[in-house]
Amino acid sequence: MITLTGTPTITTERLTLRAPLPQDAPTFVEFYKTDRAQYVGGPKDDRRGWEFFCTEIGHWVVRGYGMFVVTYTGDDTPLGIIGHWNPKTWPEQEVGWVIFDPAQEGKGVAFEAAKAVIDYTWTTLKWDTIVSYIAYPNTRSIALAERLGAVRDESAEVPGTAYVYRHPRPTA
Repeated sequence: MITLTGTPTITTERLTLRAPLPQDAPTFVEFYKTDRAQYVGGPKDDRRGWEFFCTEIGHWVVRGYGMFVVTYTGDDTPLGIIGHWNPKTWPEQEVGWVIFDPAQEGKGVAFEAAKAVIDYTWTTLKWDTIVSYIAYPNTRSIALAERLGAVRDESAEVPGTAYVYRHPRPTA
């Protein structure tokens, strides 16, 4: 099995967040072919979905951080990707989230994983600020950002058409 050497793993009460692996590609590509991907650059055909999956892996190599594949601990089935995203054209470093399977929505998976990633970002990566770019009208993603304590920042630079939600730095 191929791995991304040195990539961290984050665990929560129920979840494991790990680097993307080649065996995750089919789930990723299938999700990006659906209308559910409309707020995150999709839908994409097989080729474009594959290229985007490879971009996710490349992001880890180039930046040293990236999107984690989220699984239930003890079950390596990808539920989604949640983590860091900062392509060259992005105005700021982002924490973003995508849940692949609609059956996982409403179970707290995205909240639990995003909270763990945000905590990791403050404590380990030590970013100065964290934003989430949310395409409108993605009301479920907006609700998650607000549940995480993020506040809409109307003065922030926006990549494309999105809202910018800024996550508060934890108090000491």
